[in-house]
Amino acid sequence: MTKFKERDRVGVGVIIGSCQSCESCNQDLENYCPKVVFTYNSRSSDGTSRNQGGYSDVIVVDHRFVLSIPDGLPSDSGAPLLCAGITVYSPMKYYGMTKESGKRLGVNGLGGLGHIAVKIGKAFGLRVTVISRSSEKERSN
Repeated sequence: MTKFKERDRVGVGVIIGSCQSCESCNQDLENYCPKVVFTYNSRSSDGTSRNQGGYSDVIVVDHRFVLSIPDGLPSDSGAPLLCAGITVYSPMKYYGMTKESGKRLGVNGLGGLGHIAVKIGKAFGLRVTVISRSSEKERSN
C-alpha cells in the first residue's frame, strides 16, 4: 500500500506501531495494545532498536500512524496537534463529542493540554468550561 509519496509533509504522534491483531487494536485503541511501539524510549517490533523521539536520526513508522500535514498549516502550529491534540481529541471522539455540537466539555486547567482541548472543543461546537484554581486566566466574551 502506498499512502504517501516522497516529499509529502507528514507528522507522527507518540505511537509508531502496534500488533494490529489484539482486542485493543481491533477497536482502534492501539494505545492499549500490549505490543505498542512508541516514538520514544521504546523497542521496535523486532526488539532490536530503541526509538529516541525527536532526537532520532531516522525512524520507521507503520503507515497507520503517519498523518498528512496540510500545506496551509505551519509545522510549528501542527506539531502540538500530534501530541497534545491527539491526547485530547481521542477521548472526545471515543465519547461521541465530535459528532454533535452543543454538548458540554469540561477542561481541568488551561495549560498545555487544556488550551488545545478548548480549541478543539470549540471547533466541534462544544460548550466549553475551563475549571481552574486561578481567575487570572478568565476572559469575558
